[in-house]
Amino acid sequence: MSDRDTAFAEYFAARSDAMRGTAYLLCGDWHRAEDLVQTTFTKLYLAWKRIDRHDALDAYTRQTLVRTFVSELRRGWFRKERVSAAAPEVAEAGPGSAEDRLVLLSALARVAPRQRAVLVLRYWEDLSIEETAKALNCSEGTVKSQAARGLRTLRGLIAPQPQEEKVR
Repeated sequence: MSDRDTAFAEYFAARSDAMRGTAYLLCGDWHRAEDLVQTTFTKLYLAWKRIDRHDALDAYTRQTLVRTFVSELRRGWFRKERVSAAAPEVAEAGPGSAEDRLVLLSALARVAPRQRAVLVLRYWEDLSIEETAKALNCSEGTVKSQAARGLRTLRGLIAPQPQEEKVR
């Protein structure tokens, strides 16, 4: 095995699980997350000898992952969201419980893909507004507005507002 292959294998072993977690948060499906990570690391391997700054690999890999996700969305690879007349059931559990995590992941999967990507990068990956804009190839203003809309949607899905009573 060459030094190049060894370095790549070490990086893959160290970072593939974290990237898989990020991919899952983006798409909401472990099988699709595996596909995204596989495609991302294939692209990374093909570009490996051209990458000079190995200290910036995480940012490069994350950017490749997000762009692969967005590209596959545009091609229709991932299933389309379906509108339903019935409101989904919202589980109630104690704070910090496993049920909370499941409710959050379920709600996150129902946020629009672009907003979901912003939320994952900003709050899961803890990227700055500037880094998120660069990863998504958009303006900082777009990141701010998509984050605000995504958080509003997420809050509405997790804790729906009580319906107003009809005034007679």
